Amino acid sequence: MALLGTVRRQLNSATRNLVFDGRRTIQLAEASEVDIVSSLMLQVSLYFNCIYFPFWWICDVVALQLKYALLPDHYKFILVTLLILMSVIEIIRLFLGYSGNLQEKVPELAGFWLLSILLQLPLLLFLLFDPGTEPLPLERASHGLLVVLLFFQIPVSSFTLRRTTRRLAGRFHQLGNLEEQA
Repeated sequence: MALLGTVRRQLNSATRNLVFDGRRTIQLAEASEVDIVSSLMLQVSLYFNCIYFPFWWICDVVALQLKYALLPDHYKFILVTLLILMSVIEIIRLFLGYSGNLQEKVPELAGFWLLSILLQLPLLLFLLFDPGTEPLPLERASHGLLVVLLFFQIPVSSFTLRRTTRRLAGRFHQLGNLEEQA
């Protein structure tokens, strides 16, 4: 029985160290003074995006396999490259969105926002609207849903990034005022 309690404590400790950032612990007495600026709407959309991403990837691979023989050689190269590039970008983007929003870290959230606007959205719009890629109805539906998620995540992440930056700037100025008083 003592072994079970020891294993439970070790698993609990390992889980806390892996899932939660130990530097962000809040004392219960100060909990009423701390405001949380992470966005629930952004977190929910990131959750659905993580669930949808494997389905999108499977749809894209199946559609590429179906139309591969019909495509010109340069479009074959472009589509395979875009599939690999977008898969890597999406994994990095979702990781940065999760960590930036949950841990209220500005660099990660800014990286998520920039990857969304500068890379993922233009590549998806190219795949969706370029007639040379000969998009199948399956691709139009899967890319369309991912574009809708992006069009929702970009403004929400911008708003969250602005709120987080203002809060951190306020805390920085508050620390500067405390040092001046001391």
